[in-house]
Amino acid sequence: MRPIQMVDLTTQYERIQTPMDKAVLEVIHSGKYINGDAVQAFTNELSEYINVKYVIPCANGTDALQLAMMALDLQPGDEVIVPAFTYVATAEAAALLKLTPVLVDVDPRTFNINVDKIEEAITPQTKAIVPVHLFGQTADMEPLMQIARKHGLYVIEDNAQSIGSVYTFSDGTKKQAGTIGDIGTLSFFPTKNLGGYGDGGALLTNNEALARKLKMIAAHGQSQKYTHEMIGCNSRLDTLQAAILRTKLPQLPSYMEARQKTAEKYDAGLKSLPDLLEIPYCLPYSTHVYHQYTLKVKPEQRAGLQSYLKEKGIPAMIYYPLPLHHQPAFKNIVRIGNDLSETENLCKSVLSLPMHTELDDEQTQFIISQIRNYE
Repeated sequence: MRPIQMVDLTTQYERIQTPMDKAVLEVIHSGKYINGDAVQAFTNELSEYINVKYVIPCANGTDALQLAMMALDLQPGDEVIVPAFTYVATAEAAALLKLTPVLVDVDPRTFNINVDKIEEAITPQTKAIVPVHLFGQTADMEPLMQIARKHGLYVIEDNAQSIGSVYTFSDGTKKQAGTIGDIGTLSFFPTKNLGGYGDGGALLTNNEALARKLKMIAAHGQSQKYTHEMIGCNSRLDTLQAAILRTKLPQLPSYMEARQKTAEKYDAGLKSLPDLLEIPYCLPYSTHVYHQYTLKVKPEQRAGLQSYLKEKGIPAMIYYPLPLHHQPAFKNIVRIGNDLSETENLCKSVLSLPMHTELDDEQTQFIISQIRNYE
């Protein structure tokens, strides 16, 4: 059996080595490392795949969040509602712009923002909501959008972890995660479901004026060279990364299917262990693309299980061990919108198992058997 990894990018590369090497060499031979042809080609193809009018590439997912907030003209002191259980970048982007992240608790089943808790956190200073589609499935966007429209708030979807996830509205309409709010953001960090071989990100919108503004902000605030209409920054997806992502994009459906099949095996093997853990909850309104396969383990048993799995050669990670309001950097920055007990409970119980496109049946069954033996 091959060694088990949280993410096996080497084996994934070996499966697409020929077209990948060709794509990379074409960029090198072209000499166009910035804004080369592959960048526009990738954004066009991603736009078609994800069914959104405009894709604006940028340097990384954190930049994407910051660019979105800049394009919406959010000003210092404005409040931005974010889930308390998320990666730091969601709130960090707001803090960098001197905005106030307002932390709202999450649904303990889905790990996503609890929409029922949003309205009570809104104040006259609130300007935007940033739902995070965490671990591979979509936040409950239909009621969230209703709240946003009722209060005149922008919606920025942090879709760093759930590209390809599909949300179904009550009338049967389906939309891809990241295309429902005013702006969606993506990360192409190597371990993401669609990952490059370095950093990369993108923004999604169906609003032409926002798309134009986002593109300008990402290019030093210019629409034409040396004419700077606004203060911007330098945030580009380089041509090599675009070529790599363009090569992997056609593989994304099969990558999602591989993750879903692994999750089905995990579910079947672990669902009968209620005294130890809970398997992930799958939403009726969202497909799950399993960026992570995250268990909820009895808090008093999590450390022991993680240590035991490590001894067996099975990595298991805690995403995330410390909530945002306990992070030293955010102590005097965030506002707590409501009780955050569910977030604090999740930080004590979550444990993510290996999940990637190259997990084979032997590895998956070994992981399951070792967890079952632990009980």
